[in-house]
Amino acid sequence: MLKGKVAVVTGSTSGIGLGIARALAGQGADVMLNGFGDAAGIEALRAGMEREFGVRVRHNGDDLARSDGGGAVVRDAEARLGAVDVLVNNAGIQHVSPVDEFPLDRWDAVIAINLSAVFHGIRAALPGMRARGWGRIINIASVHGLVASVNKAAYIAAKHGVIGLTRTVALEAAETGITCNAICPGWVLTPLVQAQIDARAAERGIPAAQASAEILSEKQPSKAFTTTQQLGGLAVFLCSPAAVNITGTSLPVDGGWTAQ
Repeated sequence: MLKGKVAVVTGSTSGIGLGIARALAGQGADVMLNGFGDAAGIEALRAGMEREFGVRVRHNGDDLARSDGGGAVVRDAEARLGAVDVLVNNAGIQHVSPVDEFPLDRWDAVIAINLSAVFHGIRAALPGMRARGWGRIINIASVHGLVASVNKAAYIAAKHGVIGLTRTVALEAAETGITCNAICPGWVLTPLVQAQIDARAAERGIPAAQASAEILSEKQPSKAFTTTQQLGGLAVFLCSPAAVNITGTSLPVDGGWTAQ
């Protein structure tokens, strides 16, 4: 379905981003990966995706926290792969602290990566998409773009901002063949979440399965994790002809979290 298209997925060397990048490559898209990690491991990942899916895969290691980081990734993809047809803004970081104790440098970093980089990437990608009359922008927000929790002020502010930005871009691009939507995952079983499970299990001296169940039961009524493959499937759907008139939406994938 996406043969001949080029996709940029930020924060895609692991977790949700990698799941989405693999799903898009599976539909024939050439892919620009972005993210940090062991250089040899990233090269093995990149080359493995090329062999598995028969598409071009490149890697960009830019730090999205720097000024215009998101835009730099888009421009690199245009230079090395020819265009950017699908932009998935996934990269994100988290810091947990009460508002009155929140470190200022952590606030600035979370806003820079989780919100400002999204703006810069979209701003850079839109002209090419407009010129070709087709584009898909998918912002990975969060259930925390729709509801709040304590001690996550920067993350929640950024993710609420991403949803507002998504709606604005959708309206501005409504007649251009470009759609812009946000996916809002709840608990997803990624390496970072697994680390939280393991830490809780160690702290309380309980089995990892019990720690996992406790984490899920606090927020997610389905008591089941969303998988990165499921999120990849939703991203593919948003790029499909069936989704051509879906724009400006925020799609929770949260096992009923926001239904409560």
